[in-house]
Amino acid sequence: MQKLYPDAAAALDRLLHDGMTICAGGFGLCGIPERLIDAIQASGVKDLTIASNNAGIDNEGLGKLLRTRQVRKMISSYVGENKEFERQYLSGELEVEFCPQGTLAERCRAGGAGIPGFYTKTGVGTLVAEGKETKVFDGPNGPEEYILERGIRADLSIIKGWKADEAGNLIFRKTARNFNQPMATAGRICVAEVEEIVPVGSLDADAVHLPGIYVKRMIVGAPYDKKIEFRTVRERAA
Repeated sequence: MQKLYPDAAAALDRLLHDGMTICAGGFGLCGIPERLIDAIQASGVKDLTIASNNAGIDNEGLGKLLRTRQVRKMISSYVGENKEFERQYLSGELEVEFCPQGTLAERCRAGGAGIPGFYTKTGVGTLVAEGKETKVFDGPNGPEEYILERGIRADLSIIKGWKADEAGNLIFRKTARNFNQPMATAGRICVAEVEEIVPVGSLDADAVHLPGIYVKRMIVGAPYDKKIEFRTVRERAA
């Protein structure tokens, strides 16, 4: 099966439609599928529901899709570095489902594993628990309350990898692994952009983070410019 496509637009051809749900890997600007996000923006698809740890920053990462009002709902754990995200949420223009970070990762992992839901203590007694089913289980200190969280399944997953072989077996680089792995499995179709593609057999099987069975389409996105969310410098010494 030919998985390599010439560019992001070709890799996303016939996969995008209004109102779809997308799982997007990355953490802030680390390990985000930049080329695929740009192609989604250029397509004009709208009313998107996006599950991602956050929406990047203003005009970078998923923040580009917020600026163009292509996102209807975000399922996220953090909004702090994106002023447009914050503004749209507070003005009621954007629906946001806040989800604790570990719970979000597990919801996507569960969805990819075919698990429709799971119980967790995270969020019990807070706004996170409102409207959710609860159940009491025996814990180390006696009976404790847990809340039911639903697994996330998406129409499409977009992820960023470091190196892949032609079969789609993929390695993430250091902290860029973050949400990319669970997001990859949660989508009906996963499209990956990577920095390098090597022949089958070139990768140590024990080093593969994501088996190629999950990756349906790939592009080479390199070269990349390293974006910095916060640049902090000291005053020059006298």
